[in-house]
Amino acid sequence: MIVKIKHKVIFLILIFLSVSCQDLKKTEKPVDLIPEDKMIDVLTEIALLHAARTYNKNKLENTGIQPYEYIYRRYNIDSLQFKRSNNYYTDQYSQYERIYDSVKLRLQMMKTRLDSLRDREVRIEDSIKLARKDSIRALDSIKVGPGKIDSLKINRKVRLKEDLIKDSLIAPPGINETSRPRN
Repeated sequence: MIVKIKHKVIFLILIFLSVSCQDLKKTEKPVDLIPEDKMIDVLTEIALLHAARTYNKNKLENTGIQPYEYIYRRYNIDSLQFKRSNNYYTDQYSQYERIYDSVKLRLQMMKTRLDSLRDREVRIEDSIKLARKDSIRALDSIKVGPGKIDSLKINRKVRLKEDLIKDSLIAPPGINETSRPRN
């Protein structure tokens, strides 16, 4: 009797498993499938969008731009086309893995490029700071003593006087018309 019950239980379990393990329906290839290279571009933009949203959500929202709508317009697709293509690629595991590996590689390349630009910017700022310090030290080392003449001030005064003479319509006293510089 126990053997019969075991057989019935096993039989019920097998029937239950056979009914529950149906073939999963694969997503059909959509007619407006986004090509792989374009899908990589779109997914890269979406990854950047998510990073921007994580970094500063309020700033992104305050721009008034609808990020997903922008991406759809930029790549000339719509949300339904993206969803159908994404579902199709999800069922194609090896293809989807290749797409995401490409997205990951692009993001890493962008990061590397931005890091090198930031490093270059820091080096330039540091050299500017150093140049300013050096020029301030150089100016401090050039001091005019009490008995010495500052030639820079004299040259500036002479140039100002010459500019006034050139710009005035009437010759200043002591300068006749023939000695007056012309423009």
